[in-house]
Amino acid sequence: MAGVPERKRGLRVAVEGCCHGELDKIYETMQALERKQNIKIDLLICCGDFQAVRNLDDLECLACPRKYRTLATFWKYYTNRAVAPYPTLFIGGNHEAANYLWELYHGGWVAPNIWYMGHAGVINFGGVRIGGLSGIYNSKHYRMGYYEHPPYTPDSIRSAYHIRELEVYRLLQLKQPLDICLSHDWPRGIAHYGFKDQLFRKKPFLRDEVESNTLGSPPAEQLLKALRPAYWFSAHLHVKYAALYPHDTPSTAQQRQHSAGAASASQANGSEALGVQHSKSGFTSFLALDKCLPNRAFLQVVEFPDADGPLEFAYDEEWLGILRTTHSLTSLTRRQAPLPGMGGWREGATAADKQFIRDALDAREEIDLAEAEDDPDEICIPETDGADAAAADDVDESPTDEIADDPMFTPMEINNSFHPGAAAAALDARDEGRGSQGLSSQQPAQPRGLSAALAAIMPKADGHSK
Repeated sequence: MAGVPERKRGLRVAVEGCCHGELDKIYETMQALERKQNIKIDLLICCGDFQAVRNLDDLECLACPRKYRTLATFWKYYTNRAVAPYPTLFIGGNHEAANYLWELYHGGWVAPNIWYMGHAGVINFGGVRIGGLSGIYNSKHYRMGYYEHPPYTPDSIRSAYHIRELEVYRLLQLKQPLDICLSHDWPRGIAHYGFKDQLFRKKPFLRDEVESNTLGSPPAEQLLKALRPAYWFSAHLHVKYAALYPHDTPSTAQQRQHSAGAASASQANGSEALGVQHSKSGFTSFLALDKCLPNRAFLQVVEFPDADGPLEFAYDEEWLGILRTTHSLTSLTRRQAPLPGMGGWREGATAADKQFIRDALDAREEIDLAEAEDDPDEICIPETDGADAAAADDVDESPTDEIADDPMFTPMEINNSFHPGAAAAALDARDEGRGSQGLSSQQPAQPRGLSAALAAIMPKADGHSK
């Protein structure tokens, strides 16, 4: 029956460093690797600088020198002139179309089969649980709210991609283990757990920062120590580098020896698949990758032989509960609301919010089953006319349909601070009897965001900081 996802045991994931809009080249490389090694890749993960640029207006919201501003190839996938041949997951980096990704603050479809994790997020695929943090660290903006909005100033176009303490706070509430964690910049100190001499030969200008322990993100280091994922993938520095971070080993000397040995083996493997290293062993396997250029190490295949689940993206119940519990802490001004017990408080989602999410997901599943029975052969992939790149500038960017038809929950009458008026639009759509679609098996006719959908699970009182 159409819409039933494939299920298999074992998962093969391709991890890519900085994308810079080169989706065509990345997909072509994956297909060549499949033919060469006679394997099937199930999922692509991109570690930032994805550059989901839809049109020329988006280029004006991309923080990079003008000589590097180009439409690249994402616009073809957004307008359905091409369809992503692999389920694709990505976090944001420091070169993104800030205006578009802000529309998807909590994550969502940027194009059919391409899912953005939001400013921070957790998602499941094929039995593997993946967490991510978008942007890079800057101490100046870390404890601020999200005050940036179009039209951006030369300063705000950059501060828009700086991570905020609120997102780290939310991720710290996770109690269930992660298999993978993603960040664009490296966790601070991680370079000490690989072969530093190899890193210095490739990037000699990094030596001072590594030796002074200032290279990398302190919040990412905090998350690494607290969440202890099996894998941590990053990009940003345009170099391949492997390390093994110890959590529970008896001595520093043994830690460094074990880490260096594992890193050496991983570096020697090149583009071949890595074996699974479970976090319960006391180690996190770290890997940073290069950007998509010829003769650069920008792609690595990682195997999860014990993963067992449908090959589809699935919402994470615990994460949605955390978002609901912390919703009132979101600030859309320069001043961030105080975060309860930051650094020590890890209570997670409240019991009431967990139950609310569980009930909402159960209701969503019942709706999907009913729709599948009504029209099992319907596939919601739209058709578009035209084929030239100039037409990308005419793409309709209005989030109205996206909000009204969000695939997550039946809308409820609450305030949505990210997109004012979205709740009313969603209710109008409900009253008109417009159907909803599931996250995984049927792709949306337009890219869908979670910002409005998550409004359906947030407390009715709007407690945003002013």
